[in-house]
Amino acid sequence: MRTFGLIGQPLSHSFSKKYFTEKFQKEGILEAHYELFPLENIKEFISLIAEQKDLVGLNVTIPYKQEIIPYLHELDKIAETIGAVNTIKIEKTEAGKLNLKGFNTDAVGFQQSLKPFLAKEHERALVFGSGGASKAVCYVLNQLGIPFFVVSRNPNGEKEIAYSDLDNTSISRFQLLINCTPLGMSPNIDQTLPLSMEGIGVGHLVYDLIYNPIETKLLSIAKEKGAITVNGLSMLKLQAEEAWKIWNNIN
Repeated sequence: MRTFGLIGQPLSHSFSKKYFTEKFQKEGILEAHYELFPLENIKEFISLIAEQKDLVGLNVTIPYKQEIIPYLHELDKIAETIGAVNTIKIEKTEAGKLNLKGFNTDAVGFQQSLKPFLAKEHERALVFGSGGASKAVCYVLNQLGIPFFVVSRNPNGEKEIAYSDLDNTSISRFQLLINCTPLGMSPNIDQTLPLSMEGIGVGHLVYDLIYNPIETKLLSIAKEKGAITVNGLSMLKLQAEEAWKIWNNIN
């Protein structure tokens, strides 16, 4: 039996186990199952790998997409460029030792789910949050040639700014807004980004990587103001399928 799973903390918000369990049933994949492995500390990853002998693949979610990297033996080129990992392939070498390779399928999932909604007016972006998911989003924006600023509570670097740097006028000038923070994620559905929403309007594309709930407070407000809104469910499915290809050597 091949075991796949998800590491992170908390995992109560995750759709991954349901998604892969249904995939296995639908496609008649009998020798595989998917489990949740909540880790209070990334150091617990060592014992997890030692104890779960059937593990062949893992997804990684908040807050460990960057912290996991020192525990891996190698990185895919894209994951290395991004500086964050959300997928791990576990194989045995000819010597019988484990080799753990990190990948980033968030980038593929985000790009493929964003492109159908992009229009010519979405020429500048604000990316909220600076964690692992944000790094994948910034990688994609660079690939698409869309200039951006990262908005962070603790800005660090020339492309990072603080929430206090934004007003309604500046929000109106960046018509692609992408939330990579957990603000608004279940069960804290009343939370949202600490900024004025008055600058959002028709012409804006507001993308929230959160998929639980389906419509966050941010998306609800943006929709009322006439913006196009996208949640993270499509990205979740696309990155999951990309991870499946990696685990099974499907080109």
